[in-house]
Amino acid sequence: MSLHLDTPLLRSTSLSQLTGADIWLKMDALQPSGSFKLRGMGLAAQRAKASGARRLVSSSGGNAGLAVAWAGRALELPVTIVVPSRTPEAMRRAIAAEGATVLVHGEVWDDAHEHAQTLEGALIHPFDHPDVWAGHASLIHEVAAAGLRPDVLVVSVGGGGLLVGLMQGVYELGWTDTRVLAVETEGADSFARAVEAGHPVTRPSIDSVALTLGAKRVADEAFAWSQRHPILPVRVTDRAAVDACRSFLDDHRVLVEPACGASLSLVYGRDPRLQGRVLVVVCGGASASLEQLTDWREATSGSR
Repeated sequence: MSLHLDTPLLRSTSLSQLTGADIWLKMDALQPSGSFKLRGMGLAAQRAKASGARRLVSSSGGNAGLAVAWAGRALELPVTIVVPSRTPEAMRRAIAAEGATVLVHGEVWDDAHEHAQTLEGALIHPFDHPDVWAGHASLIHEVAAAGLRPDVLVVSVGGGGLLVGLMQGVYELGWTDTRVLAVETEGADSFARAVEAGHPVTRPSIDSVALTLGAKRVADEAFAWSQRHPILPVRVTDRAAVDACRSFLDDHRVLVEPACGASLSLVYGRDPRLQGRVLVVVCGGASASLEQLTDWREATSGSR
C-alpha cells in the first residue's frame, strides 16, 4: 500500500486563458506531508523497513524531512532528520510534530547531509536514490491513468530527484516526444550549470529564497537524463517565483513555496514555450504560510 495519495489532476481555466495553452496542474501540494516528496520518501522508507531498518535518517531543507517523518510515523519507525540552520523554525516544528528528532547542522542542505551520513539508521536520501526516483515516477503514471498525455512538462529542479523520477515515468510510458522545462531560481541553478558545463558542477553557495531547491550539486542521474532527452533548463528570478506563489493563491486557493512558484512563474510569465497540453507539477511546500509569503516578498522587493 502506498503512503502517498493519488492527487488531483486539474485543468486550469484561468491559466489556460492567460497563456493560450491547455494548462493542467498535478496538485502534489495536497499530499499529506505538503509536497511531492512523500512519493519517493514514502517508497524508500517502506523498502528500508522491509529490509530490516529499525530507524530512518534523512537530511533535508524541509519538505523531504517532513515526508520521511510522516512516513516513519505511519510505519512505526523512529526518525532523525538533520536540517540546515536556514530551514524555517516552523518547518522544524512540523517535522518534530510527526514524532521525529530534529537536528540542526550547517547553513545549507549539503552541510546537513554530511552530518546525517554519520548517524545510525537507514539513510533516506532526499533526492539521489533509485527508490526515491521510482516513487516519484508514480506521478506520471497517475497522469496517464487520468487520460492526459502532455506535450510539455514543467518541473522545478533542486537536487533533481523529481526530475529523474518523472523522466523514468515518461520513458516507461513511451512519451519520448514530451518537451521538458526544468525550472530553477537564479541563485540555486545547479542543474542549468551542469548542462552548460557538460558535467555536474558544485555551486559555491545557495543564494535564493527557494531554499528547498538548495542543493549545490544536482544528482548525477539528473544530469545524465539531460544527455538522453532534450531537457531545457530555465532560470527565473526569486521575485518571479514569489509573485507566482501569490498569484496562484488568488487563482486556485492553494499556497505553495517559491520552489514550486519557480515552475508556476513560467505560466504567469506567459512563456512562449508553453504550447499544446502543458502539465505543471504543483510540487507544494509545507513551509508556506501567509506570514512566510509576506517575508519572501519583502526579501525579494529589490528584484524583478
